[in-house]
Amino acid sequence: MKITQCTMEQLDETAAFYDKVVAYLDAHVNYPKWKRGEYPGRESTAQAISEGVQYICTEKGKIAGAFILNDVPLGDYSAARWSLDLKEGDYLVIHTLAADPQSYHRGIGRFMVEYCIKTAREDGYRALRVDTVPDNFPARRLYESMGFTYAGTEGLNRNIEGIPEFALYELNFIGGRHE
Repeated sequence: MKITQCTMEQLDETAAFYDKVVAYLDAHVNYPKWKRGEYPGRESTAQAISEGVQYICTEKGKIAGAFILNDVPLGDYSAARWSLDLKEGDYLVIHTLAADPQSYHRGIGRFMVEYCIKTAREDGYRALRVDTVPDNFPARRLYESMGFTYAGTEGLNRNIEGIPEFALYELNFIGGRHE
C-alpha cells in the first residue's frame, strides 16, 4: 500500500471512491452518517485537493482508502475538554477517513492512521485530533486501538442535522514545534 497526496487528475476516481463507500454504508450501517453526493462528495474532495490536504491510499493501482489531513478543525474545537490547551496550528486533524468496503479488516484504516501519526510527529505538531459521530463504533475502536485518548463528546457548533454531538479523540506528542 502507498499513500500520496491526491491530484486533480484523480478527482473523478476519488469522488467515485467516496460515493462507493457511502453506498455501501447506506446498504449496511452508515456509522459516520455521510450523505452520498453531499459529504464526502465531489465538491469537498475537489476543495481538499486544491488545498493539498486530500490523500489517497492505493493498492495495486486502485484506491483502497482516502482521508483529509490538515490543521483546520471543523467546528469549535476550543469548546472541547482536550488534555492539552493547544491553538489551531499546533495539531493536525484527520477528516473523512474511509477504507474500501471490499477490503475491510485488512488494515487499511490502521495504515492510513499510522501515516497521519508519522506525518504529525515528523512535522512537529503537538497532537493529532479527530472527531467522529458517537455511534461510529468502528472508527472509535480504531482510534482507541492506536493509542488515541477519548476527550469527551461535544456539539462543536457544527449544526449538522442528525448529528448534534461528536466524540473527540486526541493523540498527544512530547515536544513539538511550538514548545
